[in-house]
Amino acid sequence: MGHLVSAEDARDRGILSVADWRRRRVRATTRLTHGILLVSLVVVGLGPILWLAKSALTPTQDTLRQPLALWPNGIDWANLSEAWTRVEIDKYFLNTVIIALGVWVVQIVVATTAGYALSVLRPRYGKVIVALVLATLFVPTIVLLVPLYLAIVQPPLLGHSLINTFWAVWLPAGANAFNVLLVMRFFDSLPREVFEAARMDGAGPYRLFTSIVLPMSRPIIGVVSVFAVIAAWKDFLWPMLVLKDPALQPLSVRLPQLQQFIELDVFLAALAIATVIPIVLFLVFQRLFLNGAGLGGAVKG
Repeated sequence: MGHLVSAEDARDRGILSVADWRRRRVRATTRLTHGILLVSLVVVGLGPILWLAKSALTPTQDTLRQPLALWPNGIDWANLSEAWTRVEIDKYFLNTVIIALGVWVVQIVVATTAGYALSVLRPRYGKVIVALVLATLFVPTIVLLVPLYLAIVQPPLLGHSLINTFWAVWLPAGANAFNVLLVMRFFDSLPREVFEAARMDGAGPYRLFTSIVLPMSRPIIGVVSVFAVIAAWKDFLWPMLVLKDPALQPLSVRLPQLQQFIELDVFLAALAIATVIPIVLFLVFQRLFLNGAGLGGAVKG
């Protein structure tokens, strides 16, 4: 027979007991420690971003002489407009958006369909396929660059190179084993009773996927979307290899190449503009990113 545990007994099982917490010195020390840890996390996590935002509006000489000073000679708003026009942020920003959207679509399609096949349809050799997909996570990415580049230069069946096309970035992005396994594990947690009821009503595999599984998968689709867009936004090495035409390059590739031709304040302003979008995307999708539920719409009715 189990024993009932009161709320006070439960608190006594923590690091500090109720008796310790009632001591003024212990309580003050604990709160001071919490405050120091919170400030440290803010400085480490947000410090570089806040410094970049400050430096984007600071003249070059002020940044070099007093890098931590808060606008000693005023704010220079012209840095943002000059970065947008002189560095052609709009053109490379559009390239980055196109690449990120293409990567997002490819990764969502591959992850959801592969996860659905392995988790819901469960083919005969599904466990072997899962093991092979899992094994690819242990292969360093740098090892795959040469064979992947050769496959893009001479893709099978196409007969022409994909270099200097967005497809060279979009298609390899679909081979993301982590997303496939992540979606598959989420599908494993979905109620099987819903699938069986749909099959009894005559729903085939495609109808089951589009009408039942996808509506129940909004949380995991949001998580994969955040991972895909942020990874595509900050990717540097692969776009640099396959997008040699400057007119097609994203911000992550083009900005470092332009650094030696522009002033420091304009360059920092361009970096700040390029950094804003991933932060905004995370803030918009953070509820989907942190939410593990969302099955109400599928099981309703």
